[in-house]
Amino acid sequence: MSKTSRDDESYDEALPRLQLALVKMQQRALAEGEKVLVIFEGRDAAGKDGTIRRVTEHMSVRATRVVALSKPSDIERTQWYFQRYVSHLPAGGQFVIFNRSWYNRAGVEKVMAFSTPAEQEDFLREAPLFEEMLVGSGIRLVKFWMDVSKSEQAERLAERENDPLKVMKTSPLDAFAQPKWDDYSAARDEMLRRTDTALAPWVCVKADQKKAARLNVIRHLVNTLAPPAVAKDVEAPDPDVLFRFEIAATTDGRLCD
Repeated sequence: MSKTSRDDESYDEALPRLQLALVKMQQRALAEGEKVLVIFEGRDAAGKDGTIRRVTEHMSVRATRVVALSKPSDIERTQWYFQRYVSHLPAGGQFVIFNRSWYNRAGVEKVMAFSTPAEQEDFLREAPLFEEMLVGSGIRLVKFWMDVSKSEQAERLAERENDPLKVMKTSPLDAFAQPKWDDYSAARDEMLRRTDTALAPWVCVKADQKKAARLNVIRHLVNTLAPPAVAKDVEAPDPDVLFRFEIAATTDGRLCD
């Protein structure tokens, strides 16, 4: 599909078509015993939950898992940092999504001082090695960073506070998202620079427009993970919405300051 025809297609038309491609992709993954792990990271209120719901809506309940871990227990705090995530990794034929992941250590833990500078440095050194092992074991790994502007984040956080149906999305940490915006930006930039690798690259998503972000995430998943017979019918993501991370993006305006 050309970019022109893609732009002419409405969200309600595009979403079912792309979700069907996801289903076909998963059918092949099940048949071949593929192990898929998708990581969603991003600013608070960047739209991770809504995007994940659209990705998984029609996928196999038995073969699809969304993992969103709570803060570590006292015992888990004494373990190797990556240990509590290992049991949630995909087995053959499974599609696992981490709604936030081990990258908490490079984000909220750094900004809020929930871990020490030494622990944070250890993480940034070890994460690429850990992910290299995952990919080497046969896991197909995709990492998304969902970015949102400061003004859009403020609107969404305020909406959460005023909508009783969104009360489960709220967190005490929401109160620090705006005051510590610059700290989160600095942590994001360091994390992306130091953990973006050829085997486990970061894919950045401009998420101020929720619907465009969702469609382009699905396009990327299909184009990256699906067999050619399925992927050929799905257009490439819009580079104005979704792009492979590069260091220049931290200074040229593609990532929100």
